Amino acid sequence: MITRYSIETAHAFLHQKSRVYQFSTMEKQKEEIEYAVGCYAEEMNKELYMEMSKGREGFLLNHASFAKDIQEAIEFLEGRLENEF
Repeated sequence: MITRYSIETAHAFLHQKSRVYQFSTMEKQKEEIEYAVGCYAEEMNKELYMEMSKGREGFLLNHASFAKDIQEAIEFLEGRLENEF
């Protein structure tokens, strides 16, 4: 079951990490953010993750697509918060 709390929590976490990632000039810091987000994605509400990722394997876990994935995730979560609650 996807709750408002799980959406709000995911949005807050990903939004904060995205902002730091976006403006960071340190590769080590970016790698640590990718790792933290990956750990979070593996433990978050599974139903929410599947819906957010549209079933794509490696969503938020792949270095090559991380920047795009995190923006897509935030937009998805914002849409859910605006339209469904």
